[in-house]
Amino acid sequence: MKSKMLQIGKAIISLDVLQKEFCCDIEKCKGACCVDGDSGAPVTSEEAEIIESLYPDFKDYLSAENIAEIEKQGFSVIDSDGDLVTPIVGNNECVFTFRDEKGITKCAIERAYFDKKTPFRKPVSCHLFPIRITAYKRFDAVNYQQLDICKSGRVCGKSQGMPLWKYLREPLTRQYGSPWYEEFTYAAEHLPGELND
Repeated sequence: MKSKMLQIGKAIISLDVLQKEFCCDIEKCKGACCVDGDSGAPVTSEEAEIIESLYPDFKDYLSAENIAEIEKQGFSVIDSDGDLVTPIVGNNECVFTFRDEKGITKCAIERAYFDKKTPFRKPVSCHLFPIRITAYKRFDAVNYQQLDICKSGRVCGKSQGMPLWKYLREPLTRQYGSPWYEEFTYAAEHLPGELND
Protein backbone atom coordinates (compact mmCIF):
# COMPACT_ATOMS: atom_id res chain seq x y z
CA MET A 1 0.00 0.00 0.00
CA LYS A 2 1.30 3.44 -0.89
CA SER A 3 2.51 5.40 2.12
CA LYS A 4 0.28 8.36 2.94
CA MET A 5 1.47 11.64 4.40
CA LEU A 6 -0.11 14.80 5.73
CA GLN A 7 1.16 18.25 4.75
CA ILE A 8 0.63 21.30 6.96
CA GLY A 9 2.52 24.34 5.74
CA LYS A 10 6.10 23.30 4.98
CA ALA A 11 5.87 20.17 7.14
CA ILE A 12 5.22 16.80 5.52
CA ILE A 13 4.15 14.55 8.36
CA SER A 14 4.27 10.76 8.49
CA LEU A 15 0.94 9.30 9.56
CA ASP A 16 2.78 7.42 12.30
CA VAL A 17 2.95 10.78 14.08
CA LEU A 18 -0.86 10.85 14.13
CA GLN A 19 -1.55 7.16 14.68
CA LYS A 20 0.97 6.10 17.33
CA GLU A 21 0.49 6.47 21.07
CA PHE A 22 3.32 7.62 23.28
CA CYS A 23 4.04 9.05 26.72
CA CYS A 24 7.60 9.16 28.06
CA ASP A 25 8.10 6.92 31.11
CA ILE A 26 11.44 8.22 32.31
CA GLU A 27 11.28 6.21 35.56
CA LYS A 28 11.65 3.07 33.42
CA CYS A 29 13.86 4.18 30.55
CA LYS A 30 16.17 6.18 32.88
CA GLY A 31 16.71 8.87 30.24
CA ALA A 32 18.14 6.49 27.65
CA CYS A 33 17.56 8.97 24.79
CA CYS A 34 20.28 11.21 26.28
CA VAL A 35 22.73 8.31 26.31
CA ASP A 36 21.98 6.01 23.38
CA GLY A 37 23.11 6.86 19.85
CA ASP A 38 26.09 7.30 17.57
CA SER A 39 26.34 11.05 18.09
CA GLY A 40 24.86 13.88 20.12
CA ALA A 41 21.53 15.62 19.69
CA PRO A 42 21.03 17.74 16.56
CA VAL A 43 21.29 21.48 17.22
CA THR A 44 21.07 24.58 15.09
CA SER A 45 23.93 27.06 15.03
CA GLU A 46 21.67 29.50 16.89
CA GLU A 47 20.98 26.92 19.61
CA ALA A 48 24.70 26.21 19.97
CA GLU A 49 25.31 29.92 20.54
CA ILE A 50 22.49 30.10 23.09
CA ILE A 51 23.84 27.07 24.97
CA GLU A 52 27.31 28.62 25.08
CA SER A 53 25.96 31.92 26.38
CA LEU A 54 23.89 30.17 29.07
CA TYR A 55 26.64 27.75 30.11
CA PRO A 56 27.32 29.56 33.43
CA ASP A 57 23.64 29.04 34.35
CA PHE A 58 23.75 25.24 34.09
CA LYS A 59 27.44 24.41 34.57
CA ASP A 60 26.96 23.64 38.29
CA TYR A 61 24.72 20.66 37.44
CA LEU A 62 27.48 18.99 35.41
CA SER A 63 30.16 16.56 36.55
CA ALA A 64 33.84 17.44 36.36
CA GLU A 65 34.21 14.94 33.52
CA ASN A 66 31.48 16.59 31.48
CA ILE A 67 32.89 20.06 32.13
CA ALA A 68 36.31 18.88 30.96
CA GLU A 69 34.79 17.49 27.76
CA ILE A 70 32.97 20.76 27.05
CA GLU A 71 36.22 22.65 27.53
CA LYS A 72 37.90 20.20 25.17
CA GLN A 73 35.23 19.82 22.47
CA GLY A 74 33.23 23.05 22.71
CA PHE A 75 29.46 23.44 22.74
CA SER A 76 28.74 21.72 19.43
CA VAL A 77 30.57 19.45 16.99
CA ILE A 78 30.10 18.13 13.46
CA ASP A 79 29.29 14.42 13.45
CA SER A 80 30.18 11.78 10.85
CA ASP A 81 27.06 12.66 8.82
CA GLY A 82 28.08 16.30 8.65
CA ASP A 83 25.39 17.44 11.10
CA LEU A 84 25.83 19.91 13.93
CA VAL A 85 25.22 18.08 17.22
CA THR A 86 25.93 18.29 20.93
CA PRO A 87 29.26 16.76 22.02
CA ILE A 88 29.25 13.36 23.70
CA VAL A 89 31.19 11.94 26.61
CA GLY A 90 31.97 8.36 27.64
CA ASN A 91 29.74 5.83 25.92
CA ASN A 92 27.87 8.24 23.65
CA GLU A 93 26.20 10.26 26.41
CA CYS A 94 25.31 13.89 25.71
CA VAL A 95 27.83 16.13 27.46
CA PHE A 96 25.07 18.36 28.86
CA THR A 97 23.59 15.64 31.08
CA PHE A 98 23.72 14.70 34.75
CA ARG A 99 22.36 11.87 36.91
CA ASP A 100 19.69 12.66 39.48
CA GLU A 101 19.30 10.96 42.87
CA LYS A 102 17.38 8.08 41.23
CA GLY A 103 20.10 7.43 38.67
CA ILE A 104 18.06 8.93 35.84
CA THR A 105 20.00 10.76 33.14
CA LYS A 106 18.61 14.25 32.67
CA CYS A 107 19.44 17.44 30.80
CA ALA A 108 21.34 20.07 32.80
CA ILE A 109 20.06 22.81 30.50
CA GLU A 110 16.48 21.77 31.17
CA ARG A 111 17.10 21.53 34.91
CA ALA A 112 18.34 25.15 34.88
CA TYR A 113 15.19 26.07 32.93
CA PHE A 114 12.91 24.44 35.51
CA ASP A 115 14.92 26.13 38.27
CA LYS A 116 14.17 29.44 36.50
CA LYS A 117 17.83 30.15 35.83
CA THR A 118 17.47 30.28 32.04
CA PRO A 119 14.69 31.01 29.49
CA PHE A 120 15.96 28.30 27.11
CA ARG A 121 14.59 24.82 27.84
CA LYS A 122 16.79 22.58 25.65
CA PRO A 123 17.47 21.98 21.93
CA VAL A 124 14.20 21.60 20.06
CA SER A 125 15.34 18.22 18.65
CA CYS A 126 15.48 16.89 22.23
CA HIS A 127 12.14 18.44 23.11
CA LEU A 128 10.51 16.81 20.06
CA PHE A 129 11.99 13.33 20.53
CA PRO A 130 10.90 10.68 19.44
CA ILE A 131 9.76 12.86 16.55
CA ARG A 132 12.63 13.73 14.25
CA ILE A 133 12.50 16.58 11.73
CA THR A 134 14.73 16.53 8.66
CA ALA A 135 14.86 19.95 7.02
CA TYR A 136 15.11 20.08 3.25
CA LYS A 137 15.21 23.15 1.02
CA ARG A 138 11.47 23.18 0.29
CA PHE A 139 9.95 21.15 3.11
CA ASP A 140 10.46 19.48 6.48
CA ALA A 141 10.05 15.71 6.82
CA VAL A 142 8.41 15.03 10.19
CA ASN A 143 8.77 11.39 11.24
CA TYR A 144 8.29 9.23 14.30
CA GLN A 145 11.52 7.44 15.23
CA GLN A 146 10.45 4.19 16.87
CA LEU A 147 13.37 2.91 18.95
CA ASP A 148 13.76 0.03 21.39
CA ILE A 149 14.90 2.43 24.12
CA CYS A 150 11.42 4.01 24.05
CA LYS A 151 9.42 0.80 24.45
CA SER A 152 8.26 1.89 27.91
CA GLY A 153 6.99 5.15 26.39
CA ARG A 154 4.88 3.22 23.88
CA VAL A 155 3.47 1.02 26.64
CA CYS A 156 2.71 4.08 28.77
CA GLY A 157 1.13 5.94 25.85
CA LYS A 158 -1.09 2.97 25.00
CA SER A 159 -2.22 2.56 28.61
CA GLN A 160 -3.11 6.26 28.80
CA GLY A 161 -4.56 6.48 25.31
CA MET A 162 -2.16 9.37 24.60
CA PRO A 163 -1.55 10.14 20.91
CA LEU A 164 2.07 11.02 20.13
CA TRP A 165 1.08 14.30 18.51
CA LYS A 166 -0.85 15.41 21.60
CA TYR A 167 1.95 14.39 23.93
CA LEU A 168 4.35 16.54 21.92
CA ARG A 169 2.01 19.53 21.57
CA GLU A 170 4.42 21.93 23.29
CA PRO A 171 7.55 21.22 21.19
CA LEU A 172 5.53 21.03 17.94
CA THR A 173 4.07 24.44 18.77
CA ARG A 174 7.54 25.67 19.63
CA GLN A 175 8.82 24.48 16.25
CA TYR A 176 5.99 25.67 14.00
CA GLY A 177 3.80 28.04 16.02
CA SER A 178 0.29 27.94 17.49
CA PRO A 179 -1.64 28.53 14.21
CA TRP A 180 0.21 25.60 12.63
CA TYR A 181 -0.55 23.31 15.57
CA GLU A 182 -4.23 24.31 15.51
CA GLU A 183 -4.41 23.43 11.81
CA PHE A 184 -2.56 20.18 12.48
CA THR A 185 -4.97 19.33 15.32
CA TYR A 186 -7.97 19.88 13.06
CA ALA A 187 -6.45 17.67 10.37
CA ALA A 188 -5.54 14.96 12.88
CA GLU A 189 -9.06 14.88 14.29
CA HIS A 190 -10.85 15.01 10.93
CA LEU A 191 -8.77 12.78 8.70
CA PRO A 192 -10.74 10.56 6.30
CA GLY A 193 -11.27 7.10 7.78
CA GLU A 194 -9.07 5.33 5.26
CA LEU A 195 -6.00 7.26 6.41
CA ASN A 196 -6.46 5.96 9.92
CA ASP A 197 -6.64 2.31 8.89
